[in-house]
Amino acid sequence: MSTSDSPLVICLGSVVADHTFKVDEIPQAPAKARARGYELKIGGMAANAAIAVRRLGGRAAYWGRLGDDGNADILIDGLTTEGIELGGMKRIPGGRSAVAAVLVDPLGERVTLGYRGEGLDPDPSWLPLDTLDKAGALLCDPRWPEGAQAALEAAEQRGIPTVLDGERSETRLLLDLVPRVRYAIFSVTGLTNYGSGARAPEALRKAVSEGVTQMAAVTRGEKSTLWILRGEERIRETPIFRVTASDTTGAGDVFHGAFALAMAEGMEMEAAIRFSSAAGALRARDGATAHRAELEAFLQENAAIAE
Repeated sequence: MSTSDSPLVICLGSVVADHTFKVDEIPQAPAKARARGYELKIGGMAANAAIAVRRLGGRAAYWGRLGDDGNADILIDGLTTEGIELGGMKRIPGGRSAVAAVLVDPLGERVTLGYRGEGLDPDPSWLPLDTLDKAGALLCDPRWPEGAQAALEAAEQRGIPTVLDGERSETRLLLDLVPRVRYAIFSVTGLTNYGSGARAPEALRKAVSEGVTQMAAVTRGEKSTLWILRGEERIRETPIFRVTASDTTGAGDVFHGAFALAMAEGMEMEAAIRFSSAAGALRARDGATAHRAELEAFLQENAAIAE
């Protein structure tokens, strides 16, 4: 499939300048520790998802807001290098872009200190919603709810598959956004927020009982992914791929990007979740997002995987 023939996936939400430090162990305060490695990466749920879409063979557009600072220059350059379309990105005069410090230990576990930016006008009226006419899927995270609401409404009017990265957020935001999407995929903490502490099966059943939601899932790190389809009571389970993690940062974001691309390509649900799980596993293993050929080879090597 050539790039021009590939489906377009629009990813709306956060982009972050991730300053990543490799440490021997995560220090406890008060402390002064030495990093054994450093890297400046593009982070943020929607931005990581867009990069995953692009590397896995799709066309990707990032929609979101940046400040007019030096971090914005770095992020724009990085996204452009990855081939991400930026017609839905806006620099806000006087605003400050999101940035994070990420500490990663030798087992790939991490601690993130995030600053979500400042002065980033939430008004979504400038979004190029007509671009959705050409899109195969829309993915949103909860970091810009006003933009997500506008884009999800426009996408549903067009019958476009929509995906929510249900990461930890304010419960009220998840309660508002989940019924607006066809596919809600949570982290464990995000599902806990959404379900107000309910057990995962009950929270997932709640998600597919409201609005337009057709499928709800929760990714659980080193455990299997649980998911359910609308109209069913049975919770389904997809095994994970066992890898040795070097850096788990962004693995969930990559899962979401891969899933949105799978929906744009018309994959069946079980295949889509397996495809997405493999993409997330490779990100955790390598600390980098895989390309399509590498992912397909990994899936073939693990064709008989069972937990």
